[in-house]
Amino acid sequence: MTQIKIPATYMRGGTSKGVFFALKDLPTAAQQAGPIRDNLLLRVIGSPDPYGKHTDGMGGATSSTSKTAIISPSSQTGHDVDYLFGQVAIDKPFIDWSGNCGNLTAAVGAFAISQGMVADLPENGIKTVRIWQANIGKTITADVPINNGEVQETGDFELDGVTFPAAEVAVAFANPSDGELFPTGNLIDQLEVPGIGRFEATFINAGIPTIFVNAEALGYDGTELQAVINDHPNTLAKFETIRAHGAIKMGLISDLAAAQQRQHTPKIAFVAPPKAYRSSSDKAVNQADIDLNVRALSMGKLHHAMMGTAAVAIGVAAAVPGTVVNLAAGGGLRNTITFGHPSGTLKVGADVVQHNQQWQAKAVIMSRSARVLMEGWVRVPQQALIAK
Repeated sequence: MTQIKIPATYMRGGTSKGVFFALKDLPTAAQQAGPIRDNLLLRVIGSPDPYGKHTDGMGGATSSTSKTAIISPSSQTGHDVDYLFGQVAIDKPFIDWSGNCGNLTAAVGAFAISQGMVADLPENGIKTVRIWQANIGKTITADVPINNGEVQETGDFELDGVTFPAAEVAVAFANPSDGELFPTGNLIDQLEVPGIGRFEATFINAGIPTIFVNAEALGYDGTELQAVINDHPNTLAKFETIRAHGAIKMGLISDLAAAQQRQHTPKIAFVAPPKAYRSSSDKAVNQADIDLNVRALSMGKLHHAMMGTAAVAIGVAAAVPGTVVNLAAGGGLRNTITFGHPSGTLKVGADVVQHNQQWQAKAVIMSRSARVLMEGWVRVPQQALIAK
């Protein structure tokens, strides 16, 4: 069989990167959800790869770089585009469609504009692109800078976890909770994990379902970098076990085995009061510059920075007095939070309200950046369109 070529754009969004497709450009058989689409995208990324390198695909062999996005003119009133995100497993023939990627969201507006999906562009200024996040059914807006009628990608905005500065893109997540903000009804629960221990935990559903536990309870201080966690298979297995038990507590799965088929959600993170450390780029992070430290795992590994959707969860949890996150930050009411992560710091703003003794998240705002890395065609063997 010969190779087929498909129009595609390789983009960085926030601290992630992925392969973007316009829905209309996918082969007809892959324009609908199902095994043919999954098989095609797996082949594009180069998964499953038992070597863990993605040598024969566009993936980067990490959770931050094994991503796909499908964009189309919106089917929803009052929105510009629909955005469907696929988190591609590295070593398994599996794509997780259960959640969003907040980092790649920063690139959606720029991609949609370049594809002619967004009308009424200013010659210069900001174009607010209204995005329907199809995985979770939520509205996100991205303020994309425009210069001489085109997307401005270069600038002086610096984002920890990204090597070079670029143009700032403000991203706002409206009503980021899907259902109950705290699915157990509690701000703090006791999570019992057989063979590991009993932990205080906050379970939250904002941006992406997330489990927060105290770093100290796990023997950490919150300043850990990737190698401390990722170089130890037993440690990773422990976190995955805690995550699986937390997923049951949150009502996301009914048995532990199901967690293996839901790698993208929920996330698990550990938090600690502010403490100075050196980031992965050897940048000094001062205690006075942060409210707390947070480390989060994605797809079974400690993330090199912070997932955008997990940052939403952090911002909301920090704003609600009495959560594990809020207490680590010193407690009290707050509508902004600056936290330390392995690559540096990130500031997130959250608007929360309490109604009838129930907390609700109205909006979360953060700044990211995005840039086209390559555009043209991605090539895959024709058999990629055969469902397995």
